Amino acid sequence: MPTTTLQLDTPVQYVKGVGPRRGEQLAELGIATVEDLLLYFPRRFDLRHQAQPINTLRGDESAATVAGEVLECRFVPRYPRPFFECSLDDGTATVVLKWFHGGYLQGQIRPGLTLAASGPVKVFRETIQLINPRFHVLADVSGVDLSSDELLPVYPAGAKLSSNVIANVIRKALPQIIPLVSETLGAEFRDARALVPRPEAIAAMHKPEDRDQWAQARRRLAYDEVLLMQLALAIQRLRAVSRPAHPLAVNPEIDRRIRARFPFALTAAQDAAIAEIAADMARARPMNRMLQGDVGSGKTVVALYAALTAVAHKTQVAIMAPTEILAEQHFRKVHGYLEGSRVRVAMLTGSQTPLQRQRTLYRLEHGEIDVVVGTHALLGEKVQFARLGLVVVDEQHKFGVEQRGGIRGKGHAPHYLVMTATPIPRTLALTVFGDLETTTLDERPPGRGTTHTQLVGSDQMDKVLDFVRRRLARGQQAYFVYPAVNASAATDLRAATEAAQQFRADGLKDFRVGLIHGQMPGAEKDRVMQAFAAGEIQALVASVVIEVGIDVANANIMVIEHADRYGLAQLHQLRGRIGRGQEDAHCVLVADSTNPQAVQRLGVLCQTDDGFRIAEEDLKIRGPGEFFGTRQHGLPELRVADLTEDFELLRMARRDAFALIREDPSLTAPHHQSLRAALLKAYQGRMGLIATG
Repeated sequence: MPTTTLQLDTPVQYVKGVGPRRGEQLAELGIATVEDLLLYFPRRFDLRHQAQPINTLRGDESAATVAGEVLECRFVPRYPRPFFECSLDDGTATVVLKWFHGGYLQGQIRPGLTLAASGPVKVFRETIQLINPRFHVLADVSGVDLSSDELLPVYPAGAKLSSNVIANVIRKALPQIIPLVSETLGAEFRDARALVPRPEAIAAMHKPEDRDQWAQARRRLAYDEVLLMQLALAIQRLRAVSRPAHPLAVNPEIDRRIRARFPFALTAAQDAAIAEIAADMARARPMNRMLQGDVGSGKTVVALYAALTAVAHKTQVAIMAPTEILAEQHFRKVHGYLEGSRVRVAMLTGSQTPLQRQRTLYRLEHGEIDVVVGTHALLGEKVQFARLGLVVVDEQHKFGVEQRGGIRGKGHAPHYLVMTATPIPRTLALTVFGDLETTTLDERPPGRGTTHTQLVGSDQMDKVLDFVRRRLARGQQAYFVYPAVNASAATDLRAATEAAQQFRADGLKDFRVGLIHGQMPGAEKDRVMQAFAAGEIQALVASVVIEVGIDVANANIMVIEHADRYGLAQLHQLRGRIGRGQEDAHCVLVADSTNPQAVQRLGVLCQTDDGFRIAEEDLKIRGPGEFFGTRQHGLPELRVADLTEDFELLRMARRDAFALIREDPSLTAPHHQSLRAALLKAYQGRMGLIATG
């Protein structure tokens, strides 16, 4: 294929100097097209100083750069310090390059190659040498300017391709393929935000004149990434609110009757959250709101207030939870608050018998159920509502973006309330949940005890068990949490089933020990949890199946073994299962990690119970893709932008994106065509946001 016909979607093998074999190697690195090659950016730059003639070296320079042809090489494997050396000639003189412990360079450096090398200069036995220099193989000397300082790109290597090889391919291709890059933003728009043109930015990401130019290039490309993300979310929100909804206003009588159902006064934070939700539900367009609050902040009561508002207007409510245990718990809570009322409550889960399920589906479709609590079963095609007014989704991140809105039904759109006890870092609140308005409960109900957290090694387990036994003897209950269900020869992790057996035989033999994990049948899990809630089980050995929603006020002790195997957000969630009563609670993290980062992470939990601070730390450590232990967020991976570092850029892009979509909802205006094409390319097939017609 002639090089003049290259387009951004041309297979990379047709780029000059690539070919089929190297094209296959590049494909292993995710570089399949010309555009992929353009967007394969260096991970860092090394500064190579201006090269000087070898005959000007004195032998005492702290750093110098030379370039020339390799004449001969040798590896000396003698004790105590083996070394590899070669002689380099630039036509003015010869210098020795020496690398201690440099056996790995055999084969990389050989006679006939041209090198540029930078390093400290010494004299040894009257011979001038560069000691352990950084070097670059100059495959095409004619294309290299050694007369000035230069930032050299270092690309992520792999697939038997070195950084130098990748750099040479990209350097030769750039002049030909940079003109293929189209600008997506108008000049006036760019100037107002101090953004450089996109083609210039991509070129500078590979070959900047200085670090300031690279920073400006990175800023532009990071902005492009987060702008596309925010455009996708703006379109998603526009679609969500475009259908009419039943206005469900709260009047003083409805408010009085709902509050009479709660045997306690609501907190100021709960009242503020209810005011925001009530204002949304009173409108004739659907509410799309996320209710986030730390563990124990009273989200369920706020959600139930919203549910009873919908019921007061004779519409139905669907409450969806990620697990049957949590759905069952929600059902019991709702049923308890509504005891003696005329509100009809039912459950719908995957484990119900066909007859139970059929009966519930019939009653839903014919308006004989007011509130249905369920799991993913509520997303089924056969689930029809007579007049759906509100959907409440607990722990939304367990479902994934593609399932969001799966219960919206036909006709009028329901109002939509997401609950999460996982505090969402502000960056993720604008990205993963960026199509939702946010309400935060930042106050815990009064009368709750304090949870104390400490980190110990496994060699202190005897002391930990002694502490637990004393607490159990006083009538309290405890959780023991493990990352694995069953023991495995492939890992040294202590497993839940193994621990339960040991505790029953020895450590806690005088107490009633139960076991619960995700591999148990649903009915068995329910039986165990009910026994624990009733106090029939004193110590519950568990996997992370207890992570969300389990509420036993008398359980005030938690021991988490192999705590370093969990993310901070998950540990905070687990810890939230205790301290739900009036007594102080104790969480013991058991870990033997010598990794300083792991110890630092766990130390954060010991210092604070502020879920938002913990979540920010967790995001910094693990990144957005793994923050929830899932990659279900449905957003393309970011090549340039960093959600923890580019928050202000993200906020600017968000304002711009929502303004653009208000002005041009489908981006069909002529001056938005490039932006529309970029959005379609980034999101088509992921979130189904824009029709291609």
